Amino acid sequence: MDVLTKLAATALLTIAAAPALAQGVPGAHFIENWDADGDGQVTPEEVAAKRSEIFVMFDQSEDGVLDATEYALFDETRKADMEANAGGGQGPMKAVDEAMALAFNDGNGDGLVSREEFAAATQVFFTRIDRDGDGLVTTGDFGR
Repeated sequence: MDVLTKLAATALLTIAAAPALAQGVPGAHFIENWDADGDGQVTPEEVAAKRSEIFVMFDQSEDGVLDATEYALFDETRKADMEANAGGGQGPMKAVDEAMALAFNDGNGDGLVSREEFAAATQVFFTRIDRDGDGLVTTGDFGR
């Protein structure tokens, strides 16, 4: 693992590591990390901004495309975060994990995910996790 890879993985885990509030409250880990203004709810704009940050973090070649190696690092880092902070990506968090996977984001099926493909999947991602359809994601969308 090169230095850039380690930095990217460490950065995502650092951003995601806030287990104190997340423990016991479904979706709290997601809200902690995606709620940029700290108001307890995540807007479509916050989701788009966070997904953009995540894309940049893992696009190590800075070519606007996540290739197989970059996506493998993304998968590995996401899995470690889910296991450590989000119940292993099961239950309500499974939808979040699946919506970050290669298959969900690779719109043209070529095995690569461009910045445009990743951005284009954002609305579907948001709709999937906004279970009550009110245009905001809160811990209530993750249920008990």
